[in-house]
This record gives sequence, structure tokens and C-alpha cells, in this order.
Amino acid sequence: MTRNEFRILDTLIRQPGRVFRRNELIDAALGADAIVTERTIDVHIRAIRRKLSAKADVIETVRGVGYRFCDMEHSAPDFEG
Repeated sequence: MTRNEFRILDTLIRQPGRVFRRNELIDAALGADAIVTERTIDVHIRAIRRKLSAKADVIETVRGVGYRFCDMEHSAPDFEG
């Protein structure tokens, strides 16, 4: 796993159930000074899921918003946007 992928996953895991907008993940994981597009996060999430293989569903896509980590033992609350 790359350093950026690890930072994104770490950011999600530290607050299970919280929905992170793409720009929040960029700021929290890569730094506010990172020069990337919001869709860069999508590419990183896809790579993380591929590497997690059977456990890939712990990262949930919240359409039109972003991503959240779902602790399978303690299911995440529904997002109310």
C-alpha cells in the first residue's frame, strides 16, 4: 500500500461511520497544500479496495458525498445529508 493510500485508510478508520467528503479526505490524509483533484481520491479508494480484496466493502461510497469506513461489527449510521 502506498503512503497516500495508507493515510487515506487511516483517516477513515479513525472515525468509523463518519462520511468524509472528497476534499476533507484530501486535506486530512494528503494535506491542505496537496495539489490534486477531488477525483484523485476515487482512484486511491479503488486501489485500497483492490488491496483489501475480501474486506473491500468496509469502505462505503456515499453517492454524491464521499466515503466512510464501516466497522462491520458496529454498523455505521445512515447518512442524512
